[in-house]
Amino acid sequence: MFCFCLFFKQCVVNLNVENTGKEPVYFTYYTPLHWLRDIILKDEYNVTKKNPLCLHYEIQVHIRCSLVGFYPATLAFEFKPDLQLSSAAFHIVRFIEAQCITALGLELAPIAPYKPRSLPAWTPEANFTIVDGQKPEGYQCLLNTLLNIHTSGLANTASPPSLSAPQGPALYSLALLESPLSWENYSERFQLLLYLEERQMEVDIKRYNIPNSEKEHAVMVRDRNNKKLLVLEVPGVSENRPSVLRGDSLLAYPAGEKGEKYCGYVHSVQLESVKLGFSSKLLDRFVDNMKFNVEFTVNRLTVRVQHRAAELASTFRLGEVLFPAAPADSSQKPELPQLRLFDSKLEKNPEQYQAVQHIVAGSSKPAPYLVFGPPGTGKTVTLVEAIKQIEKTQASCHILACAPSNSAADLLCNKILEHVDEHKVLFLASRFVYMDIVGFLQACSNLVGDCYLFPAKEKLMGYSIMVTTLLTAGRFVSGDIPDGHFTHVFVDEAGHAVETECLVPLAGLLNAESGQVVLAGDPKQLGPILRSPFALKYGMGVSLLERMMNDFALYQKDEGVFNNRFVTKLLRNYRSHPAILKVPNELFYDEELQCCADEMLRNSYCRWEYLKKENFPVIFKGVTGVDEREASSPSFFNIAEVEVLMDYVKKLLQTHGKRGLATISPRDIGIIAPYRKQVQKIRKALEKVGKDFKFKDISTLKVGSVEEFQGQERRVIMVSTVRSSPNYVEIDKQFNLGFVKNEKRFNVAVTRAKALLIVVGNPRVLNADPTWARYVSYGLETEESAVQQHLDPEWRSDL
Repeated sequence: MFCFCLFFKQCVVNLNVENTGKEPVYFTYYTPLHWLRDIILKDEYNVTKKNPLCLHYEIQVHIRCSLVGFYPATLAFEFKPDLQLSSAAFHIVRFIEAQCITALGLELAPIAPYKPRSLPAWTPEANFTIVDGQKPEGYQCLLNTLLNIHTSGLANTASPPSLSAPQGPALYSLALLESPLSWENYSERFQLLLYLEERQMEVDIKRYNIPNSEKEHAVMVRDRNNKKLLVLEVPGVSENRPSVLRGDSLLAYPAGEKGEKYCGYVHSVQLESVKLGFSSKLLDRFVDNMKFNVEFTVNRLTVRVQHRAAELASTFRLGEVLFPAAPADSSQKPELPQLRLFDSKLEKNPEQYQAVQHIVAGSSKPAPYLVFGPPGTGKTVTLVEAIKQIEKTQASCHILACAPSNSAADLLCNKILEHVDEHKVLFLASRFVYMDIVGFLQACSNLVGDCYLFPAKEKLMGYSIMVTTLLTAGRFVSGDIPDGHFTHVFVDEAGHAVETECLVPLAGLLNAESGQVVLAGDPKQLGPILRSPFALKYGMGVSLLERMMNDFALYQKDEGVFNNRFVTKLLRNYRSHPAILKVPNELFYDEELQCCADEMLRNSYCRWEYLKKENFPVIFKGVTGVDEREASSPSFFNIAEVEVLMDYVKKLLQTHGKRGLATISPRDIGIIAPYRKQVQKIRKALEKVGKDFKFKDISTLKVGSVEEFQGQERRVIMVSTVRSSPNYVEIDKQFNLGFVKNEKRFNVAVTRAKALLIVVGNPRVLNADPTWARYVSYGLETEESAVQQHLDPEWRSDL
């Protein structure tokens, strides 16, 4: 039985107990099986064992909802056919559930029942020809640069014969995957793993082909602003389901026709649609609302770049870099330069200063130098300082600085430009349209108008510092930049990249003996993102940084410390309040992490009136919601948690500047959720809250996935865990989703906050995971959540 209540309302539900048999039955007793706070049972005659009643009868259930969410109860009813026979009693158990929801929650309800996309049945491919379409402006010249130059390294390779056989992988392939990684099998093994990953990408994207279970055919219309483009509605494209970017292509052909398929190139991606450029052959016969079959395709360019890097690693003999050995003169300490740092604060931190000295001196060569540090310890700042010092002290240097994502590469370049002449720096952007390049970054980028131009080889080689993403660094190989040109290669956020991504700026660009590689990151935070369970099983989910720290003795503790000529471990956190760091420090960093954040900033919310304990800016708010899905999107959301988050947003923005609190704006707040659909629901809710309460700049409040917050921080962070059912936890674990049973995602989420951390979730589900159980108990030490109050005492004691 289900009942529905509006927020902060009481409702009464009548339960009818009726005897439908011919013999009399006495109603003797009823009780909930668990202690309830918000549900009260009453009846007109006060039925008890001492006061039984002959049926027909009615019981009232009074429900008092003070918190959004679901209120379940299991009720037991006792009956006796004969009051004189004590052993003849029988029981009936019924389950009831009440939902408390606000008007906002009703607006966020599922738009349609969830219906998963099915994998289309395999059918033999008929003979057809492909008519090429119109590519986006600037796309063709970039393809020529990437593919026509050095084409032998980026051949359109097919799967290896051992994977093409009908019976599946050959014994040799299995033996290769199951054998330990070594320099002898390095290139072959990683190429095989890349093939497995690509196969999974192809399988995944076919689920979005049309016709499918949701649509019979796709319908396209002409773009209003550009009649040469067609608009295709693609629900879910904004959440990368399917993953479609500008420059990608898909195949379409009119319904009922065979023989020709038209290749359409993506010119822009909108919220629920894409704009496509097709050939004039299709455009000349096109009419609005024309029906098509559509096949989505995988853009193989990024995988091909990694294939080439794995091959070149062998060609250019990077074994000394990828499998480093301790030098014969390991007892001899290198001579370190005395440096005057651009950032004087680093001089007061011996670990950071020593790391810069070793990198500038090249102490670890040919082994990579590792800068390992928990969140907020200044890894990026240390790398940037080392880059500046090398540029200042070594006139012949050529530095390549990379990161896995655009945002991380942007950050690197902006910090470098604080003290380096922009004419010495090139920011090689990786996106075709990148409107957020501003200021110094725009002045030193390859952005010309709305397109990116690839500079001539001679001009490229004249820059002292080049900054780009890992995969975009492959353009230097395609552009014939010679091996050994770069004297130093820096990789920030290296723990977040697949190893073959880290190979791209090394293979064919760095001399293994004379070049210096520097990797910075934290293996305890987010690792590589992969689709194939086989690629994960056989080690591709372990980053190059993590493999180095785990497998090689020269990166282990030296006399109890992690600071030597090969590795520096940064242990001073300059970001967060100690209460925010306590649990991750215990779980992941052996309690070595020291809080050195600015006292005024970290304490700015210690007196917030909504804290349960002053000077403890950590809140765990227990909410019993429901993880739902809608339409064909497999992504989960939890409306109850969105409503609680919006309540906190209103409290934050309405109380800023009061009682000694620092002024806060929406841009100082971040909300992290593990599923794209929850992110969408939160953004929709924020729009309504901002409009209703006239909050300015509410759009600057960042909402995103864990991956989008990697390497970022906010004064206030709120986390929505979403999960309210244990049924999907194993699926999350298998596909690296969600927070539960995923320590790295948990670690990133709870370490982004500077002054206030609020976590919203269902403690029943979270408590099943040891990591979250520790955090829930930590939050409940001071946060007397509503869930804690209305759950039975026996369960609460388990926390």
